Amino acid sequence: MDYDTIGEKAGLRTLAIDIGGTGLKMMVLDASGVPVNERDRERTPSPGTPRAILAVLATQIDRQPQFDRISVGFPGVVIEGIVRTAPNLSPEWHEFPLAEALRKQTGRETRAANDADVQGLGDIEGIGVELVLTLGTGFGSALFMAGTLVPNLELGHHPFRGDRTYEDYVGKPALEDIGKKRWRKRLLKVLTQIQPIWNPRKIYLGGGNAKLVKPEDLPENVKICPNAAGITGGIALWRQTAGPRDQGAHPAKHNP
Repeated sequence: MDYDTIGEKAGLRTLAIDIGGTGLKMMVLDASGVPVNERDRERTPSPGTPRAILAVLATQIDRQPQFDRISVGFPGVVIEGIVRTAPNLSPEWHEFPLAEALRKQTGRETRAANDADVQGLGDIEGIGVELVLTLGTGFGSALFMAGTLVPNLELGHHPFRGDRTYEDYVGKPALEDIGKKRWRKRLLKVLTQIQPIWNPRKIYLGGGNAKLVKPEDLPENVKICPNAAGITGGIALWRQTAGPRDQGAHPAKHNP
């Protein structure tokens, strides 16, 4: 029996957290991934240091119903729960043990991953090559093959035009600078550039600015997804990385 089956039979609840450049969001999901409560959102503090963000998260967590474990999506490279990069937050995140910090803060087993990876886990169908692009403060990306994640694909920081990266070209600062109409044209150029690189069966567009995209303008294999997948993918994060050490966990109960 794998951990996912154990979790569903035990009725484990997951607190799914989405750390963004502008907002901190969370909600509790039941064992099937169905939300137990309304999404809780607070503005990301500036500067977005670990101490400042964890303080806001602590206040939000106190408002949540009972939960047994935590998943968290973070806007940067995360390896084994440790943040390696945080381009849209603070340099203080470098080498910060995010998963361990939340585990100590709450007493719950915690898993952390790149936010686009978590978004993708909530979006994909698990067939062939699938690419997830998140349009928010930055430009996130996640690549999957037959449902298996290739972690920490940082396409946003790869050169796109001259010395400008994909994130420079279609990130939030670019949107604010050139306006929605020109930004949408840029996004289509990005999609055209990406298609022959990975030849994805499907591309999913998520993130807060995906709502600005007109579906009728998109290629047939591109789909706009609800931003909530950045949270609901938290259940799939536990399924994706299940291992023997998790089967020995004894989740505690949360009492707000």
